[in-house]
Amino acid sequence: MFQVNRSENRLKKLEEKRFSDLNLREREHLQEWLANQPDALGEELLIIQKEFDGFADTRERLDLLALDKDGQLVVIENKLDDSGRDVAWQALKYAAYVSSLTKAQIVDIYQQYLDRYCGGGNAVAQICDFLEEEELVEVDLNPGTNQRLIFIAANFRKEVTSTVLWLREHRIDARCFKVIPYVFGEELFVDIQPVIPTPEAADFMIGMAEKETEARGAQGEQKSRHKLRRDYWEMALDALKESGDTLYQNISAGKDHWLSAGSGLRSCPYALIFGKSEIRVEFSFSRAETEENKWLFDRLIQNKDQIETAFGDEIQWLRLDDKKASRIQYALSCDGYDRERWPEYVTWHVKHMRKWEAALRGPLAELNQALKARGSA
Repeated sequence: MFQVNRSENRLKKLEEKRFSDLNLREREHLQEWLANQPDALGEELLIIQKEFDGFADTRERLDLLALDKDGQLVVIENKLDDSGRDVAWQALKYAAYVSSLTKAQIVDIYQQYLDRYCGGGNAVAQICDFLEEEELVEVDLNPGTNQRLIFIAANFRKEVTSTVLWLREHRIDARCFKVIPYVFGEELFVDIQPVIPTPEAADFMIGMAEKETEARGAQGEQKSRHKLRRDYWEMALDALKESGDTLYQNISAGKDHWLSAGSGLRSCPYALIFGKSEIRVEFSFSRAETEENKWLFDRLIQNKDQIETAFGDEIQWLRLDDKKASRIQYALSCDGYDRERWPEYVTWHVKHMRKWEAALRGPLAELNQALKARGSA
């Protein structure tokens, strides 16, 4: 790793170090870094426990336990300067142990983690938010026998890399990340890079896996839920088209619980929401910067009375200070999965989205102008 001296247009090599040379320890340092910044491993992960020892008849502990965006459990084993010979066997045992965890057990494990390390929080709500599902009943956690393994170390022994490659050949998602500390003066840097598979190989293998999954088709409850949503959105889109709505004229039905449309304000879409117990109309501030989303929300809420009068009802204004995005919404409680009542729900969606867009059109145009003046449109 090099530092660029821009004034001299030269590179300066950073000094590679061993963790032991820097008195850095596995649990106190590397584990904490990853627990608080799991996307350093190249994907969105939700850490649900550390030093997990909830195994029957053994006192062994796995370093970090996480969920990926598919609701699958990920066992993360950290080593420092040397992977050792037995880390693969150790992680396989842990994967076997957690393979039987139920949804309720996973939620309980995460709730304990939040209470102990994060000052509390609602495990169910945070899991649903992470997986972008409306309700826990729609979430599929730890499905099948596809638990994943991630190994982290500065150097991997041949016994470990050979085992990981063999596991991958047998469709077990095992990965190795090389972590190297560097120093520059008083500053400490850490480089974390995938070594098995390489990013290029990972993209190819993911593509092949997606093709195979598509050929087999989705299974069980998830397949049923996705079909249900697609059917509802097809009915809703037909009704919107018949009503003369142009907001959704180029939108296709999908499997998600939301159906978004552009508002003219970048990364701030309108959305129809279809859930098991609720349907909604929404407008969200989903730009890359938290501060920008809160600024937009605070500007729009200044027109709260005007917007609600135009809409004809009170609106929920959700600034969501603990999240990056903010949103406003209007909801109806219902039994969303009762197909016989879908015509009623579709009528509600069409009526309220048209009122929603009409009430917000003027204030959003003003907001867009304010953004341009601010230099961040």
